Amino acid sequence: MPGWLTLVDVLCIVVQIAAIAIGIYQIAISLFSLKAPRQNVYHSPQKRFAIVIPAHNEAPVITPLIANLKELDYPNELYDIFVIADNCDDDTATVAQRAGATVHERSTTTNRGKGFAIAWILEQLKLQPKTFDAIVFFDADNLVSHNFLTVMNDKLLRGKQVVQGYLDSKNPFDSWVSVSMALSYWYTNRMWQLARKNLGLPCALGGTGLCIDQTLLQELGWDATTLAEDTEFGAKCVTMGIIPEWAHEARVYDEKPLTLLASMRQRLRWMRGHFRCSERYTIPLIVRGVREMNWAKLDAALYLFQPTSFLIIFAAAITLLFQASGTSPTWLSTVFSIIPPWVMLSLNFLVILQMIVALLLDGVSWVSFLAIPLFPIFTLTWIPVIVTALFTRKNSTWNHTVHTRAIHHHELQSAEAKRV
Repeated sequence: MPGWLTLVDVLCIVVQIAAIAIGIYQIAISLFSLKAPRQNVYHSPQKRFAIVIPAHNEAPVITPLIANLKELDYPNELYDIFVIADNCDDDTATVAQRAGATVHERSTTTNRGKGFAIAWILEQLKLQPKTFDAIVFFDADNLVSHNFLTVMNDKLLRGKQVVQGYLDSKNPFDSWVSVSMALSYWYTNRMWQLARKNLGLPCALGGTGLCIDQTLLQELGWDATTLAEDTEFGAKCVTMGIIPEWAHEARVYDEKPLTLLASMRQRLRWMRGHFRCSERYTIPLIVRGVREMNWAKLDAALYLFQPTSFLIIFAAAITLLFQASGTSPTWLSTVFSIIPPWVMLSLNFLVILQMIVALLLDGVSWVSFLAIPLFPIFTLTWIPVIVTALFTRKNSTWNHTVHTRAIHHHELQSAEAKRV
């Protein structure tokens, strides 16, 4: 082996050990998901909410959401619905207004995307005659559990400043892609998000179903304008010592893409934003976490590193396959020799086992178990997405995901009841 490769060898071994350690760490964290969510006795309604819905050409799906929001188990006088008709060339504004929302139309050739639209509407809300205690964000394709604001009101009164609702799907069984994405959310909701809540660690923000205390927004401002504005704002909060709270009992249902191409385009946008956030916040979170001996900040840094860790583990797995076939180059076998095959097999087996446990614990429809064999195939599609995002992370072009499933909340409840 050439002498210069020794340094590469050592570096690869260190990185591999870090990646495997993160995988083992997550498995250990997931054990705390076995604790059931606490059944709270909620505070009476007190907080006033501004519900904000960024919408770009969402006329086909926005009416069911607004109708759903008007039926929440919360006093109507304590919340208002605002729609951002963001650079629309359809009749989103007209449809939303007819449905009963207050519409703000935004038209610009620069600063396009959800993060910029949110920053803009927050300035518009300052001009409102009403004052609000918190801002809640939904996407136009969403549906919401009727208890959503009741839960958020309770969390705010208990001192929480940033709260993320449970991210569910309104069309999980439309295609193999939509059910695979739903499986990944059901898994992370329980094994990542609830587990961290039980440990007092920050949850990952999902961009929709997000509630933020208005005073905190005024203090921090909104400068989260990458393609992953949710991840960016969450990282900023944890850096400042604010722990985003998970609300397992408050659900948001969104429309998952039906085709693999649409799904990969959406995930590419997420990952580009994720890598940009990682560049900005990972090192500061690690430094502050070590200096302050703060577990929450170190955990948030590990979350930002997760896509890179996934690529490392995948590269090691591919190398093991080459080794098994006897076609692996000597240098490649050397730099990845630190990971024995049983470690890789065990980690993959445990992920599938965790998924089964998560579905059982959260009472997900039995139909979802039939789709689990598809999940490893879907997982492989993350590889080109993450690799492309890594090398094109400076591309901040925002691409719209088309939504078409205009499902009403009562239809969603009826469909779920039939599958149980």
